[in-house]
Amino acid sequence: MARPLSLLLFVFLPLPQGPHSESQARADSSGVLRRLESRYNSARTLQATFLEQFSDNGKLVRKEAGRAYFLHPGRMRWDYEAPEKNMFLVDGKYVWFYSPSDHTATRMPTRKSEDWRTPLAFLTSARKLSEVCARIEAETSAPPSEAGDFLFRCTLRGSPEDASTAVKTRKPPEARPEEHQPPVLFELSPDGELRRVRIAQEGRIQLEFSFKDWQWNPVLPKGWFEFVPPTGVAIVDGQLSDAPGMRQ
Repeated sequence: MARPLSLLLFVFLPLPQGPHSESQARADSSGVLRRLESRYNSARTLQATFLEQFSDNGKLVRKEAGRAYFLHPGRMRWDYEAPEKNMFLVDGKYVWFYSPSDHTATRMPTRKSEDWRTPLAFLTSARKLSEVCARIEAETSAPPSEAGDFLFRCTLRGSPEDASTAVKTRKPPEARPEEHQPPVLFELSPDGELRRVRIAQEGRIQLEFSFKDWQWNPVLPKGWFEFVPPTGVAIVDGQLSDAPGMRQ
């Protein structure tokens, strides 16, 4: 699973020219990050609508939409509603993908999953982004989707297994696991709301999630974060290659 902001940051708004412009921009950016962590880490439950887009070499290949739900600590559920109904669930032990049309549920241990929704687990883990990102830096190659938003490029940390391997083998800094993780782009609103996450993958492939209508501490059914297979549904252990966000 993708793994799980030190802060040199940038806001894409015209800034007044003067000796304090750069320091003011950094202060504003740092404030946005503090608001992000405060708002999401203090919430017991979260809910949002999402749009997922999969692109290959700059061409949009697939678009899917639905609602996402998050529960402390570290559980989440994605209900895909269009173009077809599917469910992606992290219950704390397993990652599940359920396809009603195929009458099949695929599962695998959370720590082994390579699905890219899992970087978003920080929303319900009470972690600071500095614990998720090996480093964070300003993203200046493109404007944000909404004027006034903040863009950050995060280099994800390696998995615990990779980290322990790096220590045992005494790998030099240039060979650290996080150096080989695809970067993640975060877009935040000025009040610390997560608007967009874009993950670059090999071969000029990109996966992007856009969020809106965030709700903090909505009342969610207790059983929503547990998967109970419907009658007649086959459970398969293995990779989640057929899950939304993983198909090509």
